[in-house]
Amino acid sequence: MNERGHLIGVAYRMLGTVADAEDAVQEAYARWYRLPSAERDAIEVPRAWLTRVVGRICLDVLGSARVRRESYVGEWLPEPVPAHDAVGPGADPAEHAALQDSVALALLVVLEQLTPAERVAFVLHDVFAVPFAEIAEAVGRSSAACRQLASSARRRVQATATGTAPRPQRDALVHAFAAACARGDLAALVAVLDPAVTLRADGGGAVSAARRPVRGARDVARFLLGILAKNPGARIEEIRTGDGVGHLWRDDDGVRGVVVLGVDGGRVTDVWTVLNPAKLTAWT
Repeated sequence: MNERGHLIGVAYRMLGTVADAEDAVQEAYARWYRLPSAERDAIEVPRAWLTRVVGRICLDVLGSARVRRESYVGEWLPEPVPAHDAVGPGADPAEHAALQDSVALALLVVLEQLTPAERVAFVLHDVFAVPFAEIAEAVGRSSAACRQLASSARRRVQATATGTAPRPQRDALVHAFAAACARGDLAALVAVLDPAVTLRADGGGAVSAARRPVRGARDVARFLLGILAKNPGARIEEIRTGDGVGHLWRDDDGVRGVVVLGVDGGRVTDVWTVLNPAKLTAWT
């Protein structure tokens, strides 16, 4: 029995980091092997049982995560992961396929706004097509209540998600953003940013990062160009993420950060900069 890739994909969408997802899956397997042999043998579909258990574990983790994040230094962002065909040698193909498929940082940011129960119900039903009767076992509510949770989550996701620009259009805008940054061209950078653009940086207290969001096209542009001016040795490399083209910030000491953009209406609406070393392990 090897459902690890599938389970990591489920837990990552619920928890937002690979490390937390791996911990949840490890605990699910531990519960499986603690079952008496006769009870394990009676389970007809181990994958479904493990998926429900992972959902229950993630629900508990999400409840405690809200308390932990109150003491998190600065902004908290989900962990970006490489697109499946951009993963280096030695990686688990099944695990990375499960992570990459339909996973975008933009969606994970929106899922952070849901209640724990809404997030679990939405991910299990809308992403993995788990029946509501099985979700009810995971979250400890009725099937009807789970249906309402998923419906509420779906409405909130649709209302707050960044517009889905066609991938070529989005990536062209990302290239224009990167070119303006490389030239240090303030006017060109402001031109690709939405007037209400927001930049959020996650350093986790481990590295220097803006502890509050930076808002507005001119302020965001000046902030970005200021960071690049202070780090002349930085190398910006194009990467592929679940959102499309993104950028990796590297210097002589290694990988420093991942930058992913949210795009809507032909402009960049969000700049997500993940600098916390604990969330960059997939890129090193």
